[in-house]
Amino acid sequence: MKYNTQNAKIASIDEKTLIVGIDIGSETHFARAFDWRNYEYTRKPFEFSNNEAGFQTFKAWIEELQEKNGKSVVIPGMEPTGHYWFALGKFLQDNGMKPVHVNPHHVKKSKELDDNNPNKNDRKDPKTIAGLVNEGRFSYPYIPTGIYAEIRGLSNLRFQAQEGLTRAKNRIARWFSIYFPEYKDVYRDLKAVSGRMVLQVAPLPEDIRKLGVEGVNRIWRDAKLRGAGRKRAKTLVSAAEHSVGSKEAPEAARMELRNLLNDMDVYASRVEELLGMIGEKLKEIPYTDKLMAIKGVGVITVSGLIAEVGDIKRFDDPKQLQKLAGYAIVTNQSGKHKGESRISCRGRKRLRYVLYEAALSLVGRNPEFKAIHEYYRTRRKNPLKKMQSVVAVACKVIRIFYVILTKGVDYDPAKMLGDIRRPQIQGA
Repeated sequence: MKYNTQNAKIASIDEKTLIVGIDIGSETHFARAFDWRNYEYTRKPFEFSNNEAGFQTFKAWIEELQEKNGKSVVIPGMEPTGHYWFALGKFLQDNGMKPVHVNPHHVKKSKELDDNNPNKNDRKDPKTIAGLVNEGRFSYPYIPTGIYAEIRGLSNLRFQAQEGLTRAKNRIARWFSIYFPEYKDVYRDLKAVSGRMVLQVAPLPEDIRKLGVEGVNRIWRDAKLRGAGRKRAKTLVSAAEHSVGSKEAPEAARMELRNLLNDMDVYASRVEELLGMIGEKLKEIPYTDKLMAIKGVGVITVSGLIAEVGDIKRFDDPKQLQKLAGYAIVTNQSGKHKGESRISCRGRKRLRYVLYEAALSLVGRNPEFKAIHEYYRTRRKNPLKKMQSVVAVACKVIRIFYVILTKGVDYDPAKMLGDIRRPQIQGA
């Protein structure tokens, strides 16, 4: 059933429907109630607090209006204002009232329709929100439950840990550029065990110079480390002797590097732990193993998709996923003018990122997707630029993932390639 179209939304509102517009705040919310003809039942907004007592008072207010005016269905509409709507949205859902969202951009643009005034206040916004709901200009928020809620929570934690790890690595690179720029000529990888052993004892070039070749080599021998000897020690000491790094504030520099290396280890360990937990949780979702059987697709891609989409069977068509990710095509034409098309970039930013990274991985590692990428870029009619081609591949990924997760079929490389029309090849 295509319940997500505007016609279906309008059809769900009739004379038995009570429309409640809610202006969300961090501590206090304001609500106004209307019928399907935009007739208001209250003289002033209903104010209630963002706590249990306030929610119960709001529920009693709605029930009183329902009984008084013969309404059997309640549609509470609100703007998705950050995270402040979560508690109220869950309360409404648990009490049989399915909350809906209106686009804040639409509220901003339409609030002048009644009074031609751009003023924003607690009385005006709930009415504007209710009016948009009555016109069917709303969306159904998805509040995941069960395993889908777990995967979303773990995926969010992984993203945060990965951001922390990237931030620590960037700050370490900055530190070496200031105090020991020659270090990267000796060790390209910050996780190199022999290099980390020396940095723990002698973080600055002057400290390494004091150790000398024998001192550095002794650190590795005492740790019984293989693969590092006098030759590597000479290279490191020589780099320290010719370093042009700053010599100011050495104590602060030593402490900074020690803290940054510890941060990097903590975040790296956290990422690995979360990936392990996510991998176990994904086993509870049907057919995710079929996705990870595709060359170039891993736990990060599948978990990122499930975390942002939730139960994929709630979508009627893969185009809805494309729109959710902000990959819907926006045309720019008027009369004889036809501008360049682009993607909307509206929707879930993280889902768009996950799919784009998945497309890059598939183009680099999967021969079928690499062939499609090359076709998009080199076809005679309407060849795509590199970035456009990657986006097109990402949209193809959406369709393939949707079919596999909803129907449980196996990935078929031949069928996937056969779906691409190549008129210049067929005519050759």
